[in-house]
Amino acid sequence: MTSPLTGLQRIDAMPSNARKALTDNLTDVTRLLELHAEAGGDGPGRRRGLEVLNKSAIVLLTSYWESYCEDIAEEAIEHIVKHAKSADALPKTMRKLIAKELKEDKNDLAVWLLADDCWRQLLSARLEQFKVARNWNFNTPKPAQVDELFLDGLGIEKISDSWTWEKTAAATARTKLKTFVELRGAIAHRGKGDKSVKKADVTNYLELIKRLAAKTGGKVNTHCKSITGKALYTKTPNAMLTE
Repeated sequence: MTSPLTGLQRIDAMPSNARKALTDNLTDVTRLLELHAEAGGDGPGRRRGLEVLNKSAIVLLTSYWESYCEDIAEEAIEHIVKHAKSADALPKTMRKLIAKELKEDKNDLAVWLLADDCWRQLLSARLEQFKVARNWNFNTPKPAQVDELFLDGLGIEKISDSWTWEKTAAATARTKLKTFVELRGAIAHRGKGDKSVKKADVTNYLELIKRLAAKTGGKVNTHCKSITGKALYTKTPNAMLTE
C-alpha cells in the first residue's frame, strides 16, 4: 500500500447530510486507530495481536463508503424531485421511470399525471420503492458499481472520473479503491487477505474514503444545481475537504 495521503485542502463548506453521516461513522475507525496506538504504541514495527483491529477497520470503512454512496444518491434524487422546474429537466433515468409507470397504467387518462406537478407526486410516492431496487443492485462499492449507481440513479456519466486530486489520477484512485474493497471481501469471507493488514493500510484507506466522498459529493452537488438551479448543499465555514 502507498503512504497516507497528505496535504488535504481546507475550504469553506457545509457538507451534505450523507457526508455528515459519513463523518460521524468514521469516528469508529478513528477510535480503532486510537485503541491500536494505546495497545501497541506509535513506534515502528509490527504489533502482534492487533491485526484484528486493522481488519475490523477495513471492513467498517468499506461499509461506510457503500452507505455514503447510497445516501448521497438518495439525497440528490429527493432534491431533484423536489426542486426540478419541470419533468423535462429530470435526468433521463427518472423520465424513463415516469414513462414506464404511464405505460403500465391501464387508465387512458394516466398521461395527465404529467400535467402541472403530478409527475412530482408520482415520483415522490415511489422514491422508497426505487431506493430499495437501486440499493439491492448495488452490492459492492467498487468503482464500476459506483459508476453504475450514479448513472442509473442520477444520470451522471462515470462519476469516478471526478476522483482526481494533486498527484492522483482517476485511474489510480479507482485502482486503490478496488484493491481495498477486495481486501475487505477477503477478510469478510476468509478471515484474512493474502497478506497481513497493517495500520498503515487503515490510515491510507481512511484518507482515500475522505477524498472519494469529497469528490463524489462535489460532482453530485454540481449535477443537482445544473438540473434544479439549487445546490444540494451550500458553502459555509470549516469543511475538511472539498465537496
